[in-house]
Amino acid sequence: MPELKDKNRSKAKAAQDFVPIKEIRDGVAILKNGGLRIILIASSLNFALKSEQEQTAILLQYQNFLNSLEFSIQLFVESRKLDITPYLSILEEAEKTQLNDLLKIQIREYIGFVKTFTENANIMAKTFFVVIPYEAPVLPQGSGLLDKLLGRKKEDETEAKLDDKKFEEHRSQLEQRAGVVSQGLARVGVRVVQLGTEEMVEMFFKIFNPGEVGTPQF
Repeated sequence: MPELKDKNRSKAKAAQDFVPIKEIRDGVAILKNGGLRIILIASSLNFALKSEQEQTAILLQYQNFLNSLEFSIQLFVESRKLDITPYLSILEEAEKTQLNDLLKIQIREYIGFVKTFTENANIMAKTFFVVIPYEAPVLPQGSGLLDKLLGRKKEDETEAKLDDKKFEEHRSQLEQRAGVVSQGLARVGVRVVQLGTEEMVEMFFKIFNPGEVGTPQF
């Protein structure tokens, strides 16, 4: 059994090494290389139902938004099979408390219909995210000529340190960028909300653990 525990620990360590995130603080993901990320969740826009003139206006506004950006952004779309378990639980509870026999039968038949339909149709739920980056300038220690001559070991650049003062300065820069993105997407008709710390942890947990159901427990 000790060998099995060691293997599990090594697998967990390998997974942690693969994840580039060092920590999540105040709704900001801090990467191991010192970079910062804010994530916005965006609403969808049914482009196909718009008229031709509306579609043209949306495309032009979106083009103007992208051209106005002075920094890069990342658009991320998460597709997952729709989980109807909570909805079915509500229906099953309604069936138990229903006193009318006819309505009880109808609810039971409707539950069967929903289960069959979702299994055959393979309905997917899509969530849209906008990732806003900020790469803080990092001056690694031990990279000077004198340090090389004296044989000093330089600090690992992949584990850049970030004190509270610098973090607040960099977060201020990030929030300004988030404001620019929010205003630009609002002109297109897309509403965005910034993810908090718990929401970001849950999102990354689902990304790196696609087979798990529910939210991480701490």
